Amino acid sequence: MAGIEISPTKVGFVIVKAREYGAKVGAWDDSTTSDHDAESILEDFSDDSTVTELMEFIQDLNVDEQVSLVALAWIGRGSFAADELDDALETARSEHNKRTAEYLVGIPLLSDYLEEALDVLGYSVEDAEDDAMGD
Repeated sequence: MAGIEISPTKVGFVIVKAREYGAKVGAWDDSTTSDHDAESILEDFSDDSTVTELMEFIQDLNVDEQVSLVALAWIGRGSFAADELDDALETARSEHNKRTAEYLVGIPLLSDYLEEALDVLGYSVEDAEDDAMGD
């Protein structure tokens, strides 16, 4: 990726995990005695590992990768055009802080925005997702 310092595979992993997390709904019974069976797979229990895994993955990225991921999210949502990649990266770098994971996970359409950004920058979303999942 020209200018972007994160591999499409890593972006693909974030897309997949953000999509999984975004599909969840509030748990109807989140008590310690509630069953987590197959019928409740889309419920967002407090002990659900999906969001934790996504947050830890983003936190473990180096600063350049985090900055690139934020810039991609902004390009995907239309805050910057694809030809404004350098501006998006510069802005993301100047605003970078230790809450990048929380910021990105808090974006409701994060997976859609990242997919859009990869697409407008000429990368295969399907390949990135398949590589991330080992397919």
